Amino acid sequence: MKDNQTSTNYPALYTLIVVFFFWGFIAAGNSVFIPFCKNYFNLDQFQSQLIDFAFYSAYYIGALVLFITSTVSGKDLVGKWGYKKSIVYGLLFSALGAGAMIIAVEVNVYAGMLVGLFIVALGFSLQQTAANPFAVLLGDQKTGASRVNLGGAVNSFGTTIGPLIIGFALFGTFETISDAEIANLPLDKVVILYVVVGLLFLLAAALFYFSKKVPAGHSLDTMEPANKARTTLVIMTVLLFLAFIPVFLSYKSDAALEIEALKTQLSTSTDSGTISALSTQIEDLTHPLELKRMFWLLGALLAVVVSLVFAYTKAKKNSEGWGAMKYPQLVLGMLGLFIYVGIEVAIGSNLGELLTLEEFGSLQSSQITPYVSMYWGGMMIGRWAGAISAFNLAKSTRQVMLIIVPLVAFSVIIGVNSLAGFNMEVLYYFVICVLIQIAAFFFSKDKPVRTLVIFGTFGLLAMVVGLLTSGTVAIYAFLCGGLACSIMWSSVFSLAIVGLGKYTAQGSAFLVMMILGGGIIPPIQGKLADIIGIHNSYIIPVIGFAYIILFAILVQGFLKKQGINIDDVEAEGAH
Repeated sequence: MKDNQTSTNYPALYTLIVVFFFWGFIAAGNSVFIPFCKNYFNLDQFQSQLIDFAFYSAYYIGALVLFITSTVSGKDLVGKWGYKKSIVYGLLFSALGAGAMIIAVEVNVYAGMLVGLFIVALGFSLQQTAANPFAVLLGDQKTGASRVNLGGAVNSFGTTIGPLIIGFALFGTFETISDAEIANLPLDKVVILYVVVGLLFLLAAALFYFSKKVPAGHSLDTMEPANKARTTLVIMTVLLFLAFIPVFLSYKSDAALEIEALKTQLSTSTDSGTISALSTQIEDLTHPLELKRMFWLLGALLAVVVSLVFAYTKAKKNSEGWGAMKYPQLVLGMLGLFIYVGIEVAIGSNLGELLTLEEFGSLQSSQITPYVSMYWGGMMIGRWAGAISAFNLAKSTRQVMLIIVPLVAFSVIIGVNSLAGFNMEVLYYFVICVLIQIAAFFFSKDKPVRTLVIFGTFGLLAMVVGLLTSGTVAIYAFLCGGLACSIMWSSVFSLAIVGLGKYTAQGSAFLVMMILGGGIIPPIQGKLADIIGIHNSYIIPVIGFAYIILFAILVQGFLKKQGINIDDVEAEGAH
């Protein structure tokens, strides 16, 4: 690898950290954008979750295209361009997406907004592929993990304030605005927001491109052949599109149009008998249509699971042509990251709808921002605490910091929301949940398998409590999802990639593709919510956390068989 250096290039590092901030800012802001769009465009819960579908599917498509191109040429395309140019290209792509968002907002077209978010995230996919190894390159490789963790900490801060700024852009005030009034709100501040975001993308690209202090970051690593893995991923992608297309088309079907016509009649009718008859007709038409949509969405999920299981079983019999997929820990880890990212996003993205229920406070969309900020802030709390292990601290100092840092992070979340004008008293006692997370860190002892089992159990129990209760207890329980998910990217990533040798770069590319889970699982929970209710739909993360625990147990066995000491595995990677 070229451009290696021992002293940290701080100007380049600080510029790079801005890119990490963008990812968290936009991603978490989507959790506020979703309920807004649901009311503004009169969408069902599934349609509102298409924001996540567009955003996270772009990560997958971008990573897949890079992988296909690299395996065909035999060279890592990002390394060939250089990390510097790759990040510049990614920022320009994201700026293009911001421009598409501005146009879509101006013409008031929801589908156009989805396209804009897709292009923004496509740029993020390229940026993320280059940013992590680039952060390592900007100094002594022995301290590379600390730079990646610093980027992750800033990314998490972006997830905390993103909902606040997006919420202000959407509602224009921190006073309560009813959901019925949302359809009449002007979107001029959203245009201003994306003008600013687009300009920031361009500014960051210019700083990278023209700065002589930012190294090119070329890598001459070869991309190991994996023809069978490539074919399997392409087929999986085709199956995903084939599964989603019937769902999209169903919204223009005769049954859907008839339902809309009946709803229009219902809204203008005053006769109780007519209202009852129309309601029955709507229910009779809606239920089978929703079940049909759910069938196809589960087919999309099945396409991913079956493709990965197929790869695992085939590679076990004959590893030739499967590349990194011949390692069971990698394939199981791909499914683990798919599910983890999916439930992480689904919990936050469906939170706004959950809080509209009477038993959860009957909140309006303009009132949910502090809760969304606290949920994504939980990710920041965990990641700041997890980053402590990257520094060479004495054991006693590390233990003290493991208590102080999460509490400081919690105070930051409360503080920035309070400064924004929100009354945070209802969330003060969430500090109890933070203390539980701190205890989980102490029991985990920086061991990825143990960490996943403990935090997976924490998340699973929290979701069960949320399902079985209501009110503040249930809200706190669901917000604990952020605390539980906070360490999962690094833990799953590190366990999935250990022992891959020359296939490590390829395995990393496969794992990044699995951010796709954020585009598939939230719409599934959204459609399940349309059928059985938003509260009951949180059975989805229960199942997800159960798999995370299972993955930790299974991967431990596989690594032991390969002669790998799991106690030596260190968490790596930033998301």
